[in-house]
Amino acid sequence: MARPTRVSRALSQNFLADRAAARRLARLAVPKGRSAPLLLEAGAGEGALTELLAPRCQRLIAYEIDPRLVPALRSRFSGTPQVRVVGEDFLTARAPRTPFSVAGNVPFSRTAAIVDWCLRAPALTDATLLTQLEYARKRTGDYGSWTRLTILTWPRYEWRLVGRVGRYSFRPVPRVDAGVVRIERRRTPLLPAGAQDSWRRLIELGFRGVGGSLHASLCRAHPRRRVDAAFRAARLDARVLVGEVPPAAWLRLHEVLAS
Repeated sequence: MARPTRVSRALSQNFLADRAAARRLARLAVPKGRSAPLLLEAGAGEGALTELLAPRCQRLIAYEIDPRLVPALRSRFSGTPQVRVVGEDFLTARAPRTPFSVAGNVPFSRTAAIVDWCLRAPALTDATLLTQLEYARKRTGDYGSWTRLTILTWPRYEWRLVGRVGRYSFRPVPRVDAGVVRIERRRTPLLPAGAQDSWRRLIELGFRGVGGSLHASLCRAHPRRRVDAAFRAARLDARVLVGEVPPAAWLRLHEVLAS
């Protein structure tokens, strides 16, 4: 029996040891009845998720940064022709030019960088990432508040919290539970391409903030009467804090203020 790999704290490793949780993650990444033409796994670890993703993919490229794990991964999947194990940092990978998905139990310390990589990839269709639960809840509005990144990307991407995994499903056991974030590129963006600059300006103005007040922030660049009209259209109270404004209300604000 192979000895378990000693984890690397520097790489923020927490292996998914619960097979039922791994099955749920695989189903969320590639729902039943579908087959992913191309899926990139960000951090294959010991292959627990790779094994369950492989039958759901036409091609699966599994990235693993830890050189100690790569030989065993390649041996394990040597008889699985659709799987290619790449021994390098996922963040250094060149994004495919054809449509592809991303999935993975990502190191908590590298979540933001991996999400940024995904959002910058023009051909990405979706990403299903197992992250720190707090990150997952913040990015998807589960706390009743919304982050700048989520709002900024909302016209092109939908963010959802689609699952939770307890800390005891990992080895070693982390200090916090995990959440599954699903980021899907919209087939039809909510704003035309020509509106992206005005959308970005609105979001940056709002989140730069005057004491957290979105109304006060927007009045720095727009006449108060127009801001009042936009708030009425979005059904927002003038005292609302910027983080409490949901994506649909931001879209209504943009519709009024950018006209």
